[in-house]
Amino acid sequence: MATNQILQLILSQGARLAEPGEFTKRAFLNGRIDLSQAEAVMDLIRAKTDRSMKVALNQLDGNLSRLIKHLRQDILEVLAQVEVNIDYPEYDDVETMTTKLLLEKAQEVQASITQLLKTAKQGKVLRDGLATAIVGRPNVGKSSLLNELLHEDKAIVTDVAGTTRDVIEEYVNVGGVPLKLVDTAGIHKTDDTVEKIGVERSKKAIAAADLVVLVLNASEPLTSEDRQLLTDMADEKRIIILNKTDLPLQLDLGELQQLAGDTKIIQTSILQNKGVDQLEAEISHLFFDVGIETGRGNVMVTNARHIGLLNQASQALDDVMNGIAAGMPVDLVQIDMTRCWNLLGEITGDSYQDELLDQLFSQFCVGK
Repeated sequence: MATNQILQLILSQGARLAEPGEFTKRAFLNGRIDLSQAEAVMDLIRAKTDRSMKVALNQLDGNLSRLIKHLRQDILEVLAQVEVNIDYPEYDDVETMTTKLLLEKAQEVQASITQLLKTAKQGKVLRDGLATAIVGRPNVGKSSLLNELLHEDKAIVTDVAGTTRDVIEEYVNVGGVPLKLVDTAGIHKTDDTVEKIGVERSKKAIAAADLVVLVLNASEPLTSEDRQLLTDMADEKRIIILNKTDLPLQLDLGELQQLAGDTKIIQTSILQNKGVDQLEAEISHLFFDVGIETGRGNVMVTNARHIGLLNQASQALDDVMNGIAAGMPVDLVQIDMTRCWNLLGEITGDSYQDELLDQLFSQFCVGK
């Protein structure tokens, strides 16, 4: 109450509330940080794990900015040399020399962009989280697995099939990887109207997932519904959990392996807290083949806007090389090289539109 009265008094004397992201926006407009660093502030606020926080800090330190500015400077030097060669030709073979110069620089810059884009998949996972659907028949241990990963009793667990009738979503940190866990209703045939709705929502959650964790019951033989799930999800990025291994084994492991193909099968007993660490390790392996490097010297692209601009810049360089191969005049090829330079500048904010700034900073909390 007192705080609010003080605030109202200050406002009545002519002060105003800060607009969303105003302090960061002012830092950008005054040249203290560039646009990619400003976006890193928002990523830092939204970071869900230590690793995603380190990636945001890395970008805030300016590692991405320095790389982009270095590439732009390389392009600018080539463009300047091309202009000199065009305006002051001293040799008969000047066009050949200029074309060779453009081609070499286009190949060099594109190699750097390609290397940067290789980090985009991992970067987006760290920034936005990995949509992970936990699926299976009723009463196989899906909700128990969710609770175990969350380290809290979020989902209701009973011996009664069909307890989970709706999709439950929660974020969890698995080895530094943020997972958006989706505990789905058990997929099976049912005449219950509410359960039918839950099953349909489960199928939609599976379609939207980056990773599917299929839970099976080791203490029961495979059912036709299990086989259908294994077949339907053959093309999905998935992990198979063989749960309830503390009970006598009834499931045919040979048949399961045949249906699973190359998919990793992890045997667990959620009741006895066995096998969950293997699941966490496998998730990290699936999406981060060589580990996650988030040190100060490493550059990782996490922002969808940056990824889009890098892809466009790479396409512009393709146009440069295709134009040279087709024998186009140097002054026309130079246009595509300049376009690449401008696109890279949009990442750091060296070239931008006011509408872009309004859109970006409106996503901030008040102030910041």
